[in-house]
Amino acid sequence: MRSRRALIIFTLLALVGSSLLWAQSRSGRRGGRRSQESFSARGAVPEWKIDPKFKTDVFTFARVEYTSSGGYGWRSKWTTDYPDSDLNFSYRLQQVTSLKVDPNGKIVKLTDPELFDFPFIYIVEPGDMSLTEEEVDGLRRYLLNGGFLMVDDFWGEYEWNVFYHEIKRVFPDREPVELPMEHPIFHTVFPLKLTKQELQIPNVRTGTYSQYTGQTWEGDGRDVHLRGIFDDNGRMMAIICHNTDNGDGWEEEGTDPYYFREFSEKKAYPLGINIVFYAMTH
Repeated sequence: MRSRRALIIFTLLALVGSSLLWAQSRSGRRGGRRSQESFSARGAVPEWKIDPKFKTDVFTFARVEYTSSGGYGWRSKWTTDYPDSDLNFSYRLQQVTSLKVDPNGKIVKLTDPELFDFPFIYIVEPGDMSLTEEEVDGLRRYLLNGGFLMVDDFWGEYEWNVFYHEIKRVFPDREPVELPMEHPIFHTVFPLKLTKQELQIPNVRTGTYSQYTGQTWEGDGRDVHLRGIFDDNGRMMAIICHNTDNGDGWEEEGTDPYYFREFSEKKAYPLGINIVFYAMTH
């Protein structure tokens, strides 16, 4: 895989400060959904240049375009929070770590040959996922060949059951395992001294009002679950973030000061950065 060639370099460069300093360098950026016509725009997200000599040795945030029963193309849930979450996360990743990051990110299908160029892929809102046989096979081969998957932003028993059915098509003999908070993935860069429930990221509306209501969940998705899927050698191939919405924590960082301080800065960014560095170094 493309960025695997730089694995040792990434490991050595995974040095960051012990505290987050995002607020001092914020530039008033706002998240929010955009129309299809503006999906290529960066908005106010700062841009940076990649050294041409290392253009294939940078980390690229790769979002998966998958088949679902709830819509097609740009109406599907795989587009949720795009492009702001991907752009903001990529910016923060290169800002507060020494990792070299592609400023643009990538959309990739599970059937694309270039899928194997990316060591990390992101699936959002799989609550109506309905993979083709070709997608099932592509995801299985990707994960067994060293790739890493982050699943995010789906809520409640119904959406879990839909996703569980699809991931069992990928791995009939493997079971998602609940991860203890002592697992290294939660401490790779930022030591998250929180319970799983304290790690719950709500959507921006619920999160903004949570300072008055105390509610951070959607529907019946009250309890946070962070599960892993492992290969035969014990390598984690996927982390499944259920009943939490890290993507909104990235996308909506500039929408409300309370939401930024409580959810983006303290939880969504540190967890996402930990996951990326764990994926790149294990």
